[in-house]
Amino acid sequence: MKIGITCYPTYGGSGVVATELGLELAARGYDVHFISYAPPIRLNSTSDHIQFHEVEVSNYPLFDHPPYALALAVKMVEVAESAGLDLLHVHYAIPHSVSALLARSMAAPRRLPFITTLHGTDITLVGNNRSYLPITRFSIEQSDGVTAISHYLRRQTLVEFDIKNPIEVIPNFVNCDLYCRSPKPEERLQWAPNGEPILMHLSNFRPVKRVTDVVEIFALLREKMPAKLVLVGDGPDRGSAEWLVRQKCLGRDVHFLGKQDRVHEKLGLADLFLLPSDLESFGLAALEAMACEVPVIATNVGGLPEVVEHGVDGYLIEPRDVAAAAKFAIEILSRSDRGREMGQRARINARRKYCAEDIIPRYEAYYQRVIQKAGAASA
Repeated sequence: MKIGITCYPTYGGSGVVATELGLELAARGYDVHFISYAPPIRLNSTSDHIQFHEVEVSNYPLFDHPPYALALAVKMVEVAESAGLDLLHVHYAIPHSVSALLARSMAAPRRLPFITTLHGTDITLVGNNRSYLPITRFSIEQSDGVTAISHYLRRQTLVEFDIKNPIEVIPNFVNCDLYCRSPKPEERLQWAPNGEPILMHLSNFRPVKRVTDVVEIFALLREKMPAKLVLVGDGPDRGSAEWLVRQKCLGRDVHFLGKQDRVHEKLGLADLFLLPSDLESFGLAALEAMACEVPVIATNVGGLPEVVEHGVDGYLIEPRDVAAAAKFAIEILSRSDRGREMGQRARINARRKYCAEDIIPRYEAYYQRVIQKAGAASA
């Protein structure tokens, strides 16, 4: 199979999942062509089965904003014709599914099927901005296949858009061989020289991630016991988080690492992962931490209850309840046996439900069904 994948190349869940999917497919011998305005942030492979095609957008004085969706559609058709793509797989509905729909029309009479994977804010954002609803609904309904990363997101899409065609739930996944406990525990000394427990957070630091709540939780815990906080990522709320760290005089205990490519090496050193988001359609960062034997404290929203089992491999709190999060954090970290037990259970659950070796075959089978259906429609 020859597959074209389009995603946002930035530091976010949809781009990470799309990139990891492409890497896994390439490792299985498929030809994968990434089509975007920049290489995805985790695309660091030299595999002969992976190619990147840059979408170049011309700037004309007539346009206030570059017409990326149109340029993307043209590039999709070019790659489909030159590489002989069997299908397009677009991640995030806006504007990628619209571009894929246009590319399919341009490729006629040849049938170029496309699959749209919904990731969350492409659906929940439209709920707040109704001007996008008609075109998003149309492009989803015109897709040859639609997948959602969680049962929550599938339900939300059906409610928000009144979609008639079926939506397949194929959850996010993690490479369980890559994401595991670090074999180099001595590397913890760079952050915790005296053996303090390490709390960690990983995100794109958007307001929905509540990075300042992470700092608040850590401040409450720090009043009771020594600990270190490692923040991985970058984004608009980093400045607010840094200011709060200074206000609470926590500068010596908090480490801002910025964007990191090999996040599994960092997660595998943590003792507790914090994800107090206002909303998560799945919670990929939580899953990655769990695969590294790290218990998770997250919010009881969206798709997170499908990932974290309360009281077993972590705890679920209500959004913005920093006191409850701090209470659970102290419970986990004040007893090393409790933290290790929950961490080991977290990895068992991650392996049981979300390993790449189990999820990728579901995508392969779905691709085959979509291609066969499109072929039958053309015939």
